[in-house]
Amino acid sequence: MPLNSMKAVERPKMSDAAYYRLRDAIVRGELAPGEKLKDSDVAELLGLSRTPVREAMARLIDSGLVEAKPGVYTKVAPLNQRDVAANLAVLKALDAVAVEASVPRLTERDMKSLRQTNRSFATHVNKHDVDKALAADDAFHQIIIDAAGNPVIARIIEQLHPQLHRVLYRKFGSLFGGAETIEHHEALIQKFEEGDSAGAAALSSTHWSHLGSLIGELFESKELSQEG
Repeated sequence: MPLNSMKAVERPKMSDAAYYRLRDAIVRGELAPGEKLKDSDVAELLGLSRTPVREAMARLIDSGLVEAKPGVYTKVAPLNQRDVAANLAVLKALDAVAVEASVPRLTERDMKSLRQTNRSFATHVNKHDVDKALAADDAFHQIIIDAAGNPVIARIIEQLHPQLHRVLYRKFGSLFGGAETIEHHEALIQKFEEGDSAGAAALSSTHWSHLGSLIGELFESKELSQEG
C-alpha cells in the first residue's frame, strides 16, 4: 500500500473532551440545575476555543443535560420527575432488546468479563465508592451492549445514560448501592449461561421497572427535588 494512501492518525476531538468534562460536572452536581453556561467562559476555563465548546453544548442539549433559548440563555437543565420517567422508559425498552439479542452472541470470554466486572462492582459498592461502582456497572452492561451488535441501541443508550446517572449520584445508596443490584447481575449471568434470551430480557425489564418505582417514590417524597 503506498504511503500516501494511509490515513493520518486522528487526534482526540476537543469537542469530545469538552463534552465529557461538562457532562461529568453536571452528572455529579458540580454544575447545578439552572446554572448559566456561557460558551466563552467555559472555553476559557477549559483552555479551548469556543468552537469545540459550542459543539459540546449542542450534544449536551441533545442529551437533555443542558437547555437553551437562542439569544437568551444556555443553562444546566432541571432534574424533574417527568423527564427522568421518560428517559427510564426508553432505557428499559432498549436494554431489554440489547439483552435478548446478546444472549446467543456472548462468548466465554464475555461471560468471564461479566463475572469479573460484577465482582468489581460489589467491591466498590462495599467501599461506598460511587464513581467506581457506577463505572463498573456501566462496564458490565457495555459487555452486553457490545455483544448485541446493534450500534443504534449503543448510541442511544450512551446518550441517555447521563440523565440516569444524575439521579444515581444523588441517591446511590438507596437506589443502586445494595446487594440487590449485585444479585440482579448474577441472575442475568445465570440466564445467559442457560441461553434463556426471553428470560434475561424479562429479568432486565423487571429490574428497570423496580428502579423506576424507587425513583418515582423519591420524587414524590421530595427526597429528589423537582427542580425547574
